[in-house]
Amino acid sequence: MLKRCIQARHLLLRATFVHTKYLNTAAVGRTRTLFRPTLLLGGVAAVAGTAFFSWRRKLQAAEEDRKTGSDDKTALEEDDELQGKKKRPTFKDRKVIEYENRIRSFSNPDKIFRYFATLSVISDGHSEVYMTPQDFLRSITPGEMQPEGLGLDQFMHVRKEDVSEVVNVKCSYPDIFSKLGNNGLINFTDYIFLLTVLTTPKRNFEVTFRVYDVDGDGHLSHDEFLKVEHFAFRNTTTGMKHTERSAVDKDGMGSSLAMYFFGPNLDQRLTLQKFLDFQEKVQDAVLKLEFDRCEPDHSSGLISIREFCYSLLMYSGLSDNKKKKMVARVKKHIEDRPNAPPGVSYDDFRNLFLALQHLHDIDIALTFFHAAGAPLEPTTLTHVAKTVAAVELADHIMQICFKLFDENDDGVLDDREFVSLLKQRATRGLTRHHDTGVSRMLSAIIRCTKQVYRETYSD
Repeated sequence: MLKRCIQARHLLLRATFVHTKYLNTAAVGRTRTLFRPTLLLGGVAAVAGTAFFSWRRKLQAAEEDRKTGSDDKTALEEDDELQGKKKRPTFKDRKVIEYENRIRSFSNPDKIFRYFATLSVISDGHSEVYMTPQDFLRSITPGEMQPEGLGLDQFMHVRKEDVSEVVNVKCSYPDIFSKLGNNGLINFTDYIFLLTVLTTPKRNFEVTFRVYDVDGDGHLSHDEFLKVEHFAFRNTTTGMKHTERSAVDKDGMGSSLAMYFFGPNLDQRLTLQKFLDFQEKVQDAVLKLEFDRCEPDHSSGLISIREFCYSLLMYSGLSDNKKKKMVARVKKHIEDRPNAPPGVSYDDFRNLFLALQHLHDIDIALTFFHAAGAPLEPTTLTHVAKTVAAVELADHIMQICFKLFDENDDGVLDDREFVSLLKQRATRGLTRHHDTGVSRMLSAIIRCTKQVYRETYSD
């Protein structure tokens, strides 16, 4: 009897469950039918809202352009006219430039090296890929196109005995590259090390050098310096991924840098001062190549203020229209004055970037000025640069910088944005993470989307 009661209870519960499920399914079906028009209308409203938002952005941009006034408009037109004197990039070239800029920003060092290197040197049936110094500069300079026919894993194949004929080091490149051996050519390990030298502050190398100087005699052997190099690789963004390339010399530095520091037999010892001199020469060599890229005047040796401004904004990530307006503001307030400087010399150019190498310390000093309520003015930055970096910045260089970054033209800068943009210029954009991990891949997608958005709806 008890057993039958239990079976009857189970049947009742099952019937109740089936009925409830049927009612729920029917209810869901009716709900979907009821709300389907609402969902459709919501989708249409979303698309319409997006289109309206895009239209409003373009309308606001046009309104801002109208409000800038005839002077700014004339300056912008003159800037376009100056650019027009050079060969304007075609639509295809612009797309290639955008693609190469994304490679510089978001690819790992291995792919960047394989894309911008131009030479494959053949020796004893084997080949190794090399960069020239111009390739190296192009790999870190936005907007510089790779030569036609050369790209990812596409190289000019040269026999080892013919390298000196193809690459004329003495006439084309700074002295430090010619001293590296191999006709100034740079292999992948040398490439990573040079990037590390460019992005690591002098103070960090000094501390690391003394930590690994076991004997305390101020000299490092080849084995001891490998530890310094590996430590620097692990603590810089560009060096983190160098071990992913199988072609990297397992003993550390490429042969040309190793021989430069420790001799052909790797039995010499390296002093801290020799290494710091090497770092300074590399930075000066890259600066000189960047300065020459601005096409200095043959008679005076000066670059135009316009080219200097664009050089400062090179790694800012701002849209082209935004850059044009900033440069036009400088031209309006500085370049057109009777006592305006004729241009910027290499010494002034170099002094500014020497100061930017101490930007972290300058930022700390400016934080105290800001906490005290003192505005960021040209005299303030000149004083801080002289005190912290021991560099005397020319007055007209400070005027150019302030007019370039002074959005509301009140003579006072927002130190956060100002320092942030200069940090990107000081590190040449090399502090970004060049990784292919999932989280960073998604972050790269977001940054690419923002960049396309800025280019489409730039103000």
